[in-house]
Amino acid sequence: MYTKSSVEDRCFSIIFKGRRKNLDLIASSKDEAERWVSCLQKVILLLNDLDRQKNSEHWIYECMRKADTNGDNKMTLKELKQFLRHINIEVDDGYAEMLFKKCDTSNSATLEGSEIEEFYKLLTQREEISVIFGKYAKTSGEMSASDLLNFLQYEQRETVALDHAHKLIERYEMDPTAKQNKQMSKDGFLMYLNHEEGSIFNPAHKGVFQDMQQPLNHYFISSSHNTYLMEDQLKGPSSTEAYIKALMKGCRCVELDCWDGANGEPVIYHGHTLTSKVLFKDVIKAIKEYSFKTSPYPVILSLENHCTIPQQKVMARHLTSILGSALLTRPLGKQMPTNFPGPEKSKKIKLAKELSDLVIYCKSVHFSSFEHSRENQAFYEMASFKESKATNLAENSATGFIHHNMEKLSRIYPAGSRTDSSNYNPVPLWNAGCQIVALNFQTPCKEMDLNQARFLPNGKSGYILKPEFLRDPSSNFNPNNLSAGNPCQKKNLHIMSSIMFQATPAQIISAQQLPKINKDKPKSIVDPQVRVEVYGVPEDNATKQTHHIENNGKLSHKIAFKQFVYVQLTQEIFSTGFNPSWNINFQFTIRVPELALVRFVVEDYDAASKNDLIGLYTVPLSSIQNGYRHVPLLNKRGNLIPSAGLFVHIMVLDA
Repeated sequence: MYTKSSVEDRCFSIIFKGRRKNLDLIASSKDEAERWVSCLQKVILLLNDLDRQKNSEHWIYECMRKADTNGDNKMTLKELKQFLRHINIEVDDGYAEMLFKKCDTSNSATLEGSEIEEFYKLLTQREEISVIFGKYAKTSGEMSASDLLNFLQYEQRETVALDHAHKLIERYEMDPTAKQNKQMSKDGFLMYLNHEEGSIFNPAHKGVFQDMQQPLNHYFISSSHNTYLMEDQLKGPSSTEAYIKALMKGCRCVELDCWDGANGEPVIYHGHTLTSKVLFKDVIKAIKEYSFKTSPYPVILSLENHCTIPQQKVMARHLTSILGSALLTRPLGKQMPTNFPGPEKSKKIKLAKELSDLVIYCKSVHFSSFEHSRENQAFYEMASFKESKATNLAENSATGFIHHNMEKLSRIYPAGSRTDSSNYNPVPLWNAGCQIVALNFQTPCKEMDLNQARFLPNGKSGYILKPEFLRDPSSNFNPNNLSAGNPCQKKNLHIMSSIMFQATPAQIISAQQLPKINKDKPKSIVDPQVRVEVYGVPEDNATKQTHHIENNGKLSHKIAFKQFVYVQLTQEIFSTGFNPSWNINFQFTIRVPELALVRFVVEDYDAASKNDLIGLYTVPLSSIQNGYRHVPLLNKRGNLIPSAGLFVHIMVLDA
């Protein structure tokens, strides 16, 4: 929000995830504004600290509250059925009545207090966890530290010692007696699996862990196209909010299309269209404020300049006056540089890419050929490629493109024909070493899922160090012809059953608390299926999917028995709305694991029309943890669905 300086200290904005607009507020005093901001920050902090189990409980009790139509904190059988539909479980009347009577110990024809807790306990019981826990709990029905260590080493493939098992017990065991005896109960084990140690995403990659002192062109850089747009590029709104949302997602290269505006003030919008306009100076203020909230590393301003000389001077004045010392105005170091600096330099904040004489490291030039660029283009001169040109080079001259990008920066942008602000596939461009692969951040789609996954590791800093074979001048790597020179160790990706305790073909196990898709039809229940997709070099691209489960695994009074021969164990399996089970074996052979992304997609199957998305998650193969792991699920806009997830067993092994 930008307003008069006299009331600035009373103003604050609430920025929502998704497509909702910001809420701009003015308090009656500075102190009141500070109290509001402080309290809101505490709420956000508490929400961010919720683990999967707490999120699950919060979601379940919220659904119970909605089902309690008369607000008496009790549940009738009718309200119980309504609650089960809220949480996406289809039950027959006989089973619902049996479950209700089992919990109604007071015979009051309602559930309340401890009876609701018992109902919740029965509802959330997960047999697959019981089976895994039972195999390793060799100490009076609980896991000793040694038992837990065996699980961590054999199943999770973690190279840890006994003290690590002690730390996990201390951190996650809630029962004081078990904790004192250095043992882990089943509840503690589930708590461990629901935290980041049990996530598919390696927590060691959560922070910055890569070398950040390589030249800038050795990194993939999270980049946005038409950053000012909230929607399509014909008549959609332009807003500073779009810059804020992109920067908060770790974007490190934003685009500003600059045109002459009224009263001598340049504006930003998609020229010669009906998109709305936003003041250039307001955008620069937003960039100043939000550039380094998520990442401390440099932001590149990609200016598409259509302004006349007088308004160019106004742009330069706003850049220097608003950004101040944050603006990079001269080369780093005491001597004229011969190559790019790294994202890490000094503690001084830097922004790159300016107008005219202020341009330091990213001067825009026309691309003719790789030979011409090698002989005539300085390292700080950057060529921009339309997606079709770049894709053609990546397909037909991949090795030449890779070597070009070892010395120069390349920026790729969507074709102008994408009036709906759709996106192209960024993966082939990353495979060719292109650094600035700019996408329309405002458009939720598979391509943005892949982009979010590419920049998920390394602290979401917006910089990912390219693999060595995309940086080494002696490399002859060609993503389209691996036989010519593939330096990578081939990997096999297994996704295995919770019951099959050996390295066999891959399997999806179960899902938890899948959300309803059609909330307008309260009786509708999803028919979930899971698809696993691999994106990387052409030889690695692959897709496999499970069967769908009718009515999300309808609960009934019938008990299904299933024999798992690998451990010679018979176990009761309820395929409930909380745990629809697939037990489908998957295996992928991946030739270039350093470039591979693995995407999990959960959909509501429909035989008559297109499947609806339930949730998805994409992760770099190199950031996957082995063993029994929970996979969080995101909605189509990339935001976490707090209560939902997949449970899988993963093995990434040398082929």
